Amino acid sequence: MSWWYIRKSTYKKNCNMFRIEKVNSLIQQELGALILKEIDIFPGILLTITRVECSNNMFQSKVFISVMPEDKFDDVLSLLGRHIWSLQQMLNKKMKMRPVPRIEFMKETKTKEAGRIDELLMKIKAQDIEKSE
Repeated sequence: MSWWYIRKSTYKKNCNMFRIEKVNSLIQQELGALILKEIDIFPGILLTITRVECSNNMFQSKVFISVMPEDKFDDVLSLLGRHIWSLQQMLNKKMKMRPVPRIEFMKETKTKEAGRIDELLMKIKAQDIEKSE
């Protein structure tokens, strides 16, 4: 195996990862605008698309959402599930690529974990300040 073959395969891999990141960002922006414009979310509920992860073959994408207050998550997920076909069709028309990845809504857990870690770090910092006094 020669060095140019290895460089070529690495280059293709990096280009594909860059493309996936751009598609993730584009889906997040377009889907956020569509949900805001087309779906009536219940009053007093904040829906956030935190991230999108496309598969390597670009046929599927997981859309991670967070909902405030958290006890309304199931209601919002069922609402999005009822409108997923129309959202997918509108997304297909908006995006200039084929195939457009099939969307699937998932619950975001990383932000909750990050909040918990931040809370623990704040406790440790407070304990260190108390010990130094």
